[in-house]
Amino acid sequence: MLQKGSNKLINAWAFYDWANSVYSLVISTAVFPLFYDAITKGKTVRFLWMDWDYPDTLYSYSLSFSFLIVAFISPILSAIADYTGNKLKFMKFFCWLGGFSVISMYFFEDVSTTWIGILCTILASIGFWSSIVFYNSYLPEVASPEQQDAASAKGFIYGYIGSIILLLISLGMILQPSFFGFDLSIPENITANGSDEEITAALETVKNAASLKAMRISFVMVGLWWIGFAQITFKKLPNNVFNRKPEKDFIWKGFKELKKVSIELKNYPTLRNFLIAFFLLSVGVQTIILLATIFGSSELGLGTINLIVTVLLIQFVAILGAYVFSNVSKKYGNFKAIKITLFIWVLVCFSAFMLEKELPNVDLYFYALGGLLGMVLGAIQSLTRSTYSKLLPETKDHATYFSFYDVTEKIAIVLGTFVFGFLIYLTDSMQWSVLSLALFFLASFIVLSTLKSTKHVR
Repeated sequence: MLQKGSNKLINAWAFYDWANSVYSLVISTAVFPLFYDAITKGKTVRFLWMDWDYPDTLYSYSLSFSFLIVAFISPILSAIADYTGNKLKFMKFFCWLGGFSVISMYFFEDVSTTWIGILCTILASIGFWSSIVFYNSYLPEVASPEQQDAASAKGFIYGYIGSIILLLISLGMILQPSFFGFDLSIPENITANGSDEEITAALETVKNAASLKAMRISFVMVGLWWIGFAQITFKKLPNNVFNRKPEKDFIWKGFKELKKVSIELKNYPTLRNFLIAFFLLSVGVQTIILLATIFGSSELGLGTINLIVTVLLIQFVAILGAYVFSNVSKKYGNFKAIKITLFIWVLVCFSAFMLEKELPNVDLYFYALGGLLGMVLGAIQSLTRSTYSKLLPETKDHATYFSFYDVTEKIAIVLGTFVFGFLIYLTDSMQWSVLSLALFFLASFIVLSTLKSTKHVR
């Protein structure tokens, strides 16, 4: 078994970010939201015996529901995993659940099969975020406190690089489907008898259909990538490092572990208040990540190319941001580094609020906004994970403690996506939804300003 702190173990742990980040980029952020919008835009969707005149609201609510499920089950699973020492098995299960759910998105073809897209969205989200609970909980077991900022940043950097590679392949398929063997032939009756306008329109229709097919194939590629590369991590990560032997009533013992940790949190005010600040910033960060492309498409009328270019720009800049703010945290401390990112997030919200479809060169402004967002995206995700890890007391219950971290994030996403969707329903605009998120970043900044330095965090 690899020793804690060894480069091989840290690299193997961080490589799960390479495996799973294709889901968060291609499915959550880039291709699937665009595919969903292309299929449902301007149409009424039938789901759960209800007609949805605003499909974007249905999508937002489905994400809220998935995070609510994760928030409910992850503390129970984490406590059981800590007590039985089998968290690697749980991590594997949710990886396979998420991967197969993403592959099944291929069968979402049109409005009549929207229910498949929504159901797979929910299951894939549950699989992804539940596996992350156990993945994050390994950080204090694979790296020492002084290694954790760099290890956490390495994971996100791996994730950004891996997801960019697959997104570029998907982008090539979507924009140049003929190069990848997709059929672009026009029916013979139009070729023989149609006017130039009819032939051009038919060709455009065929290209659009091929691009949509390419998007569906990219879903399959994401699932295979996720499951396949995760096996590298699974081979190296230890299981049951504390040699725990479960008793027959281990499920109930898991609940007791969860209760014990919830009581212990009261004895660590800095850790508890950091969770409050993390909750508030997560409302904004995760909601923006999940719904940014739909904002660009529906609110600003940007095309597929503009949006995917923006997403790629965000990923490239996020690699730099994670590295830069890792060094900022070393020099000035974790709390100050996070507060700097929060100030920039507020600027992102106000800038997005000011954008309008009629604005000249709105695409260029959106690119600039994407670059600004990218600078703090990887930074805040990396820093919050490593800061929380360094604030943990000496304990064997890492999965249970990290379940509080992940549940805090999921409940925040439930609130954020619900507020976002509800304000769309009230105002028929996403701009006020985006502006409302700035309030959560400001509140998080205020809470962070009250935290005191500890042995490992300042």
